[in-house]
Amino acid sequence: MGLLDGKVALITGGSRGIGRGIVERFLEEGADVAFTYVSSPDKANALAAELASRTGRRVLAIQSDAAQFDAAQAAVDQVTTAWERLDVLVNNAGITKDQLLMRMSEADWDAVMDTNLKSVFNMTKAVMRTMLKQRSGSIINMSSVVGVKGNAGQANYAASKAGIIGFTKSVALELGSRNIRSNAIAPGFIETEMTGALDPKVVEQWREGIPLKRGGTPTDVANACVYFASDLSTYVTGQTLHVCGGMLT
Repeated sequence: MGLLDGKVALITGGSRGIGRGIVERFLEEGADVAFTYVSSPDKANALAAELASRTGRRVLAIQSDAAQFDAAQAAVDQVTTAWERLDVLVNNAGITKDQLLMRMSEADWDAVMDTNLKSVFNMTKAVMRTMLKQRSGSIINMSSVVGVKGNAGQANYAASKAGIIGFTKSVALELGSRNIRSNAIAPGFIETEMTGALDPKVVEQWREGIPLKRGGTPTDVANACVYFASDLSTYVTGQTLHVCGGMLT
């Protein structure tokens, strides 16, 4: 028996990095999983086929840009048409376009806000009707420790991730009476293929500044998502869980 047996989940940005880690953990715990991706359909569909073969669960790859309102609704409709329900939404899609505010362009501000924050609005709006009808659901939004404490050179990213926390709390207050929960996760320094391109000395400096003396893994974040998606957290809503190795302690 898995913690997510019988549940259907949709994860945005699920073809790599943290998103892929969440997809894999949800499948291991018994969920049927759909994930969105923006580009490289051959790779995404091959991943879906490989994961379905390995786990015996249903896996659906959907090419969709969550920053586009109509595309978000179409992605949700594809899941509910195929599987007739949707129990868990993980708003994971995100980008960075780092620059000091003095040099930051309007285009870079807008791109980060649209992908990181507007997508959360788009996807949450899209799943509401289904979850309200079911009178159940768990919405999990990926924030960041940067959204809590800020970071020089990341004003756009920090603002988008801070906005996610406020949005999460508001949704929890609005939908709690219908048994729909809304929580956020704030990862710290998570080591993925993106951080693999950094100077090893820089990575080691990051690790040394973390009380647990290591970077996190996608699985560390995915385990927190499993908690919020499962019945272990049925009395938890409106919260932000820091998965950061103690960075903010």
